[in-house]
Amino acid sequence: MTQVSYLIDGGARLHGAVPISGGKNAAMPCMAAALLTDAPCRITNVPMIGDVRLFGAILEDLGADVTVDPAANTLHLAAPGPLGDVPPDRLVANQRASFLVMGPLLARLGRAACSAPGGDGIGQRPLDVHLRGFAALGADIREVGGRYVASAPQLRGARVVLDYPSVLGTENLLLAAVLAAGHTTIVNAAAEPEIVCLASMLTAMGAQVHGAGTHTIEIDGVPALAGADHRLIPDRIETGTFAIAAAMTGGDLTLDGAQPRHLDALFSKLADIGVHIHEDEAAVRVAAADRLNASTIQAVPFPGLPTDLQALMTTLLTQADGVSVVHERVFESRLQYVGELRKLGARIHTAGSTAIVQGPTPLRGSTVRGLDIRAAAALVVAALAASGRTELRDAYHLDRGYECLDRKLRALGASIERIAPRESSA
Repeated sequence: MTQVSYLIDGGARLHGAVPISGGKNAAMPCMAAALLTDAPCRITNVPMIGDVRLFGAILEDLGADVTVDPAANTLHLAAPGPLGDVPPDRLVANQRASFLVMGPLLARLGRAACSAPGGDGIGQRPLDVHLRGFAALGADIREVGGRYVASAPQLRGARVVLDYPSVLGTENLLLAAVLAAGHTTIVNAAAEPEIVCLASMLTAMGAQVHGAGTHTIEIDGVPALAGADHRLIPDRIETGTFAIAAAMTGGDLTLDGAQPRHLDALFSKLADIGVHIHEDEAAVRVAAADRLNASTIQAVPFPGLPTDLQALMTTLLTQADGVSVVHERVFESRLQYVGELRKLGARIHTAGSTAIVQGPTPLRGSTVRGLDIRAAAALVVAALAASGRTELRDAYHLDRGYECLDRKLRALGASIERIAPRESSA
């Protein structure tokens, strides 16, 4: 991996307007949907980030044609076949979302195999939801040579009850069920906006999907799907990152293209803390308060506060008056970044998956390391509010999930320098 660091001189108040990119976590499942048809698909508002490039490389290895128009943030995808049924281990090892090829390959080819995927080390994310769901649809599941192998001449609709509302699990089963014979009901499905985005694309392709965005999704299988033209939703985690950065730096930002209903829990909590939030149809304005109030927050599945914003909210609470308590209810290892925040002066104690934050705390520049995408983003935001200079090492994580984060921040007044070559866009 390219060794990337950021040098950040803190103290600037962020001000201005920032365009919100398309959703990282919406892009990969919609790209996977293109494997379900031999007709071309076009996806717009696609963020030009590392995870999209990597998933595109996986699709190309399987035999799909992936054409990128970076200037228009557009992907053209076509998978007329023949298609492979095993994505390459060397790429799967770097991305959790790579397992999403299993559902469409199984539905279209009758077989698929994939090694256990990699990704950020934020806690256990077992594949049981995916595999049990495929089995419920009639697939034979085996583990052979370190890979999960699924086969079924024809998937058949079934009532599938998930052990927990896994986002990737729901997406994978939705991708499989749209071509299954008969009716499928997914109970305890994830309800995140990214699920709705995928269902919208599948519907445009001719699928029969109802209930996406609730915890029960109904699918009537169809024999074949057509191509589609689909626009991704705005990235709600990038939206939250810039909203918190505005509050953290005493700034005033307009988040162009943000969808506030995707972040009700965040904006409600920011308002409780004292941040000024103004919403309209095309943007959200976030203005800092003179004083921030301590709070208790918990990261839970949608429509609650996203786990991907937990580290950022914890960082913000270091500047609030009093003692705040943060509960991580999704991933048990997501508080590992706390040690890096302490290097900047944060006073945070942890007990299991709970963080106790004492504020307000003056932050000071130091050398820190990004452990994953969202932990690295939290350290960037902390560094922007700290006195002096911070060096953030292993900042390559940010390239996976944020489109031109350093450039966007500089345009808002931040002093941030990237000290390694940027990878070329896909």
